[in-house]
Amino acid sequence: MHIFLSAGEPSGDLHGANLAAELRRRLPNAELVGFGGDRMASAGVKLLYPLTDLAVMWFGRVLQHLPTFFHLGAKAESFFRTRRPAALVLIDYPGFHWHLAQRAHRYGVPVYYFVPPQLWAWAGYRVKRVKKHFTAVLSAMPFEDRWYADRGVRTHYVGHPYFDEIAAQQLDADFVAEQRAKPGEIIALLPGSRTQEVTNNFPMMVSAAKRIAAAWPEVRFLVAAYKPKQAEFVREVLADSGLSVEVHTGRTPEIIEACTACVAVSGSVGLELLVREKPTVVVYRVGKLLHWVGRRLATVKYMSLVNLLADEEIFPEFPVAWDVSAEVAAKVLGWLTDPTSREAVVRKLADLKAKVAVPGAIERAADFLASEVTKRTPVGSGR
Repeated sequence: MHIFLSAGEPSGDLHGANLAAELRRRLPNAELVGFGGDRMASAGVKLLYPLTDLAVMWFGRVLQHLPTFFHLGAKAESFFRTRRPAALVLIDYPGFHWHLAQRAHRYGVPVYYFVPPQLWAWAGYRVKRVKKHFTAVLSAMPFEDRWYADRGVRTHYVGHPYFDEIAAQQLDADFVAEQRAKPGEIIALLPGSRTQEVTNNFPMMVSAAKRIAAAWPEVRFLVAAYKPKQAEFVREVLADSGLSVEVHTGRTPEIIEACTACVAVSGSVGLELLVREKPTVVVYRVGKLLHWVGRRLATVKYMSLVNLLADEEIFPEFPVAWDVSAEVAAKVLGWLTDPTSREAVVRKLADLKAKVAVPGAIERAADFLASEVTKRTPVGSGR
């Protein structure tokens, strides 16, 4: 019996690896194959291609890799036709995964979406594809589960796997203590995991940091870079800035834990900021054309997952195509100069955390998938 897993982003690779480990415990005779990254490979998934190496998000870069995507689609279809896996499990990464789902459906392979795309935010019309080609959606958030169910999609609410990651984190307590022992309030700068996000947003973060430091000289900044190359870019931008800044790679949880407040690019890191109860200004700067298109496609009130979960703006957010460093700095300075306003945000985060930040999504997803596969696969079947 084969189960085909596919993830195209670093976060999806992480969730896929954890899901693979749980599936192996429940289905020890299953062979896990598919597309993903190093983590999934280490978890026992036989990779047909390292898809996370092609983590792209801008149209031009997608066009550049179109021949590879066509090749991978054909490769997957051949596997679906000849091996007939018991399930295809797709993890986020809309676009390419739509095509995989369609090809699998063509051969009667059950298709499941784990950490489904945020259609409720920008492309509600695509729910028709989900209804047609997917067996079920394993929803990550309560409002998402309701949204899909209201549109006739079979759903199973498991929660967000990122909460599992946070619960399993083991912080370097010495690093956190060392940072807190240094003088000055710590402001964390989290420029995102994608290179395009870093290049678009970090210069604006530096402008905001300069404004904060001018008004509150004892402040200092910690930057959490996702990759060494991104850290190099960050250091280049910071050169001659005059700011008190440390740049670290692989220290995001510790930096969040140590800080007083954050400026962060919108993304799943917002859930960690929620769990650690850190007041945060959320930014997402893109080009003018993409901003214009995004405003017309957006169907939700907020960009931040935290605000969407709360149904109110707990985190000030700025989805923009221009420099809002002055506004960002003003929000952070408000928390520094008025501790009661910061504590009000912390209380709201604590209340929301108690309601939604429940670990166990990976185990619940694995239980559901194992049950689905078992009931669909005849005893003694080699499928």
